[in-house]
Amino acid sequence: MQTENIQKPARAVKPRLSFWQIWNMSFGFFGIQYGFGLQQANMSPIFRYLNADESSIPALWLAGPMTGLLIQPIIGAMSDRTWSPRWGRRKPYFLIGAILGSIALILMPNSSALWMAASLMWILDAGLNASMEPFRAFIGDKLPVEQRTVGFAMQSFFVGFGQTLANLMPRILPLFGLTMVATGANAIPDITRWSFYIGAVAIVAAVLWTMYTTDEYPPDDMAEFEREKREGGGVLSAFGEVFHALRDMPTTMKQLWWVKFFTWYGLPLMWQYLSLAISRHAFNAPTPQSPGFERGIEVGNDCFALFNIGCFGVSFFLPAIARRLGRRGTHATFLTLGGLGFLSMLTGEDKSVFLFGMALVGLAWGSILSMPYVMLSTSVPGERMGVYMGIFNGFIVVPQIVNMVTVPFLYNTLLQGDPRNALVLCGVCLLLAAGSCFLVKETPRSEAAALPVNPGGN
Repeated sequence: MQTENIQKPARAVKPRLSFWQIWNMSFGFFGIQYGFGLQQANMSPIFRYLNADESSIPALWLAGPMTGLLIQPIIGAMSDRTWSPRWGRRKPYFLIGAILGSIALILMPNSSALWMAASLMWILDAGLNASMEPFRAFIGDKLPVEQRTVGFAMQSFFVGFGQTLANLMPRILPLFGLTMVATGANAIPDITRWSFYIGAVAIVAAVLWTMYTTDEYPPDDMAEFEREKREGGGVLSAFGEVFHALRDMPTTMKQLWWVKFFTWYGLPLMWQYLSLAISRHAFNAPTPQSPGFERGIEVGNDCFALFNIGCFGVSFFLPAIARRLGRRGTHATFLTLGGLGFLSMLTGEDKSVFLFGMALVGLAWGSILSMPYVMLSTSVPGERMGVYMGIFNGFIVVPQIVNMVTVPFLYNTLLQGDPRNALVLCGVCLLLAAGSCFLVKETPRSEAAALPVNPGGN
């Protein structure tokens, strides 16, 4: 086992880290993304097992964006102002979020009613969001600018790896005698139940690995940090810091808004409707009572597994591609591939059409999880990395909220009550996001460093 022996004195210039040091500091992301993978592939079927109507599913998914919008900027700002020689800056938030998420994963497949599953989804998202954004800020904390593309690409790898493992559980667990038959009081299959239990362990174990193997750097100016901490702390101070950060938002960050809006208005449709579209079109099973519905859910998990294999596979090549095409051009290229992947699902009814389309979307997913964050991290001051990463999450969650409010009105009209048409709309959105990339002009890191750290004082 390789661990870091980082000296505690402050560093103005961050040292380059080895491959395995970057691996260890990102490994906790694997557990968090295993949890997200379980949620993304299984929540719509769970809602349907508990008798939710298809048109109401987007509203039930509101938990994710709402908790992200409320929690991540505050957690980011609070972690910017946290330091303990023993626990560091981001680590306490990693651990608290992991424990909260693991509890929700244990309880989720035992839901006896729709309201219980929806409520637990709020708790699960709160825990996962509390852990995730400090991991994004961790890259800016630990890595010099020239290694950040590698750092975010490593996170993309673990996103793909963790979610792939979650998606393959319906293929792995039958080897141990589990089936898609429900033996509990609800209609949720045993495979789903045990996948969630394993996820609960994986989240905590992966986060503990990162905490054990990776040290954090102290604030560069400890005296100034302690002064700011004495003058204001806690949630109210965090709200003030979020307000100041919004007021001084870098230009590059503002320009990324439309890229993120179109991307994240479309993507929730994938998680909400992919498995339902496969069940309806590939297996002629539009309801949970239809023969073949469970088979459609299994193939949906296969599609998500292929999607995530594409994600972690392309993550190895993103740094080299970005050097050739630039970050903006790289992101536009992969978003275009993802949009075409969704549109290709109209070309047939066989499950292979969905598998092929999701392989292309997986390539886009690898870029979505890294390129915008690299562009952001080089345009904001390091002292406010956490709060800006949290605010940037608002660029993800606000479009999702708009999606989940509007799609129920569009589902039976524009989308004709067909989940596959929802996937086509997602493809159109990714193509619009690709075009929006060319509105972005990256801000050099030196300009970002000139921004005031704490304008107005707290």
